[in-house]
Amino acid sequence: MQDDLPAPAQLPPSAPREPLHVRQIRCEGFRRGDGLFDVEAHLLDTRPAAADRYGYGNGQADRIVHDMWLRLTVGLDFTIRNVEAAMPGTPFDVCPHVLDAFKTLVGVTIGKGWRREVDARVGGVLGCTHLRELLAPMATVCYQTMGVWKKNQGTPASAPASRPHFLDGCKTWATDGEVVARLYPQFSTARQDADAQPSAASDPARRRRPR
Repeated sequence: MQDDLPAPAQLPPSAPREPLHVRQIRCEGFRRGDGLFDVEAHLLDTRPAAADRYGYGNGQADRIVHDMWLRLTVGLDFTIRNVEAAMPGTPFDVCPHVLDAFKTLVGVTIGKGWRREVDARVGGVLGCTHLRELLAPMATVCYQTMGVWKKNQGTPASAPASRPHFLDGCKTWATDGEVVARLYPQFSTARQDADAQPSAASDPARRRRPR
């Protein structure tokens, strides 16, 4: 089985190479003193190489291309209460002109239809490609943050009434796999298939015939 294969500690060595572009993304979740939650993301692009056709670099080493921040303040209902955006470093002066557009996300609930709401409010020329890209991992971090806080509060775990959205989203959470069978047996197709198999006692074809 694939699960029995040892995972490498890191990527294997590559061929000799030189760095051309570095993107760092960091997302964090916080519990605020007023009972709300902050999810913050920071995107930093640097280019060790010399200037390119847009003037990135200007002959300087590790020139910052994008330095962008985004904060979502949300409630326990996952509804956005406030948005703050900042661009300390941009390649063009016009980039920060879209910062106020991200305020239109206030009132939107992170959940079903999230991407559609993002596209409607800050998609295309209404927003910034890089800040918009941060909103996908920020939604995931929001769920993780809420989960950690509830666990720390001692909130008892209860069986979900509806199917969790992440099932069948990756190999680990496949509904025919052992993880779902163990943690969410009510949604496990493997458990259902096993229960549907006739036992030796109930299957006439498998009963021992008398000699």
